[in-house]
Amino acid sequence: MTPLAAPDVVLPRPIIDAARGHLASLGRCLLELESNLDHIEGWGAHLANVLIGGGRLLALGNGGSAALAQHLTSELVGRYLDERPPLSAIALHADSSTTTAIVNDYGPTEVFARQVRAHGRPGDVLLALSTSGRSPNLMTAVEAARHAGLLTWALTGPAPSPLSRACHDSLSVEAPATATVQEVHQVVVHLLCAAVDAVVLTEAVVPGR
Repeated sequence: MTPLAAPDVVLPRPIIDAARGHLASLGRCLLELESNLDHIEGWGAHLANVLIGGGRLLALGNGGSAALAQHLTSELVGRYLDERPPLSAIALHADSSTTTAIVNDYGPTEVFARQVRAHGRPGDVLLALSTSGRSPNLMTAVEAARHAGLLTWALTGPAPSPLSRACHDSLSVEAPATATVQEVHQVVVHLLCAAVDAVVLTEAVVPGR
């Protein structure tokens, strides 16, 4: 069977220029991310030790950031690259029955905070992802987490932001476009998974364990 020939489509110049600008901005942000590799490695090492010790990661965000939070937790509960024991991680937006019940009964700003009080324990880690760094439901969740003794991290867009100031530590992406921030956040998620795995897999092969 002869495949159909693709139609000749010429994209308008403004679309091509916009695409090139997007890629250029993303490239700059990824180069800048190199200066934060030690930061990400530190997060990964700490998180790995928490998870190995029976602790948990709570990850949260809204919209595209919620999708990235769930991507992170799925890699930890499942696996990123290499086989290893499952690690405890929960994306707080993913339970639709719980989230809709909380929003209905307590309002949208409590949607994550109430789950933090339910699932978080002292020493656990909370990671809040936000392009704006200003979402009220993330701010109340961080407040609840700190009150419960969790370590709080923020992954945000341009700093400073209320969310980055509210957390114990933060990593920001200096990009004006939400899409670019989310794309860099995706890379950070993968780098964080790799850093966690490096520690977990090293622990797993220590003789006598």
